[in-house]
Amino acid sequence: MTNLLKKSLNENMPVEMIYLANDSHITHRRIVVKEMHGRYFKAFCFLRNGTRLFKLENVLSVMPDRRKYLRTS
Repeated sequence: MTNLLKKSLNENMPVEMIYLANDSHITHRRIVVKEMHGRYFKAFCFLRNGTRLFKLENVLSVMPDRRKYLRTS
């Protein structure tokens, strides 16, 4: 999981993330990691259209951005 977040940081690559918010809501987000600091990381969040701070321990899963693989006709 952390490897994919580091790849997002190094390559400015969007990834999809399932995240457990502090209020116990689970959200599906598309992000680009901007900074990593130990247990936290900053990322641009397309859902909120801005930079957000996330806790690594609240990340439930990370996967490559599916939109990259979708074809348009």
